[in-house]
This record gives sequence, C-alpha cells and structure tokens, in this order.
Amino acid sequence: MSLDFGFIIQSLPLYWKAAQLTLTISVWAIGLSLLLGFFCSLILYFQVPVLSLIVKIYIEISRNTPSLIQLFFLYYGLTQIGLKLEAELCAVAGLTFLGGSYMAEAFRSGLEAVGKTQIESGLSIGLSRSQLVRYVIFPQAFSVSMPALEANAIFLIKETSIVSAVALPDLMFIAKDLIGMYYSTKEALTLLVLFYLILLLPVSLLLTALERKVRYGQFGN
Repeated sequence: MSLDFGFIIQSLPLYWKAAQLTLTISVWAIGLSLLLGFFCSLILYFQVPVLSLIVKIYIEISRNTPSLIQLFFLYYGLTQIGLKLEAELCAVAGLTFLGGSYMAEAFRSGLEAVGKTQIESGLSIGLSRSQLVRYVIFPQAFSVSMPALEANAIFLIKETSIVSAVALPDLMFIAKDLIGMYYSTKEALTLLVLFYLILLLPVSLLLTALERKVRYGQFGN
C-alpha cells in the first residue's frame, strides 16, 4: 500500500501544467458566469417582457441537464451544423452555461432581499434604473448573495473535471492517462486530490475573507 514517491516526483510537472490549465478555465468560467448570472437575475427581477421567459427556460435547461451532456453538445453536437469550437473555448462556454444559471439564482435571492421601499425611494428622488441598480440594489444584493456565489465558484472549479472528456489535459485527464499507462492508481489519485486541494483551499479562504469584508464593510458596526 506504500506510494512510489519517485513516480510522484516525476509526475509533478505534468500535474503542475494541468493545474494551470484547470485554473485558467476556472477563472474564465467563474468571471463569465458572474456576468451572465447577474444580467439574467436583473431580467427576472425587473420582469423584462420576452427576455424573462427566455432566461427561465435557460435556467431550467442548464440546471436540469447533466453538465457532461451540455459539454458534449457544444463540442460534438455543434459540428453537425458546421460550427466547431476549440476544446478550451468549449470548456469555458460549457462551464459558463452551467454556472450562469446558478449565479442567476444566487443573485436573484439577493435582489429579492432588497426592500421595495428602498427602490421606490430611489425612484422618487429621480434615480434612473441604471443608477438604482448601481447605488441601491447591487451593493445590498451582492452582500446577501456572497455565500451562494462563493459556493458556486467552488462548484465550478470542481466541475472542471469534466473537461477531460473533450481531450483537454486538465488534472483529471492527466490522472486517468497515468493510471491507464502505468497502472499507478494510488500515486495518480493522490496527486489529483492534492492538486485540487492546492487550487480550492486558497480560493475558498480568499472568498470567505471577501465575504466578511463585504458584509462588515456594507453594514458596519
């Protein structure tokens, strides 16, 4: 049951390179998911005609279909209509499609926590809708939504494990490759767990610190 530390040391550069790819995909996916989720939540919050229905359909499809199937559709399905996406772009698009729906629900819970009287007060003093969102709604909604946004960000980083299905050399891909070639299951899985912890723990600590700063900075003593 002992580990082959020589094999582990030799494999470290492969995992390091894979971790960089995983992190890059995660950063893009989280950033785009936040933007998509925020705009979707505003559309639902203000009940924009037609767009509200489209957003609701998108959220239902995204949340109720397997993420792997969504990725396969983007990478293999779109080629049937002559649209071929690069693997990296496909991975980011697939994770954004998935994450956007979860971010939208997180933001919407925050938006609904903002009192209607504050919105009415903002309108009564002549604030435009964009000013109302920027100065009244968003600061409070963001503070309330932070725990859910943090959980969704961690969730998306872990979901990057599916991108190996489209031949991207991420952490999961490298682990499966080493197991298949050398049958070094214990070593490959140990490194896989270790590198995911290296990615996830700092992100979790950073987001927790940001949440505290936003909450205490927002509402003071």
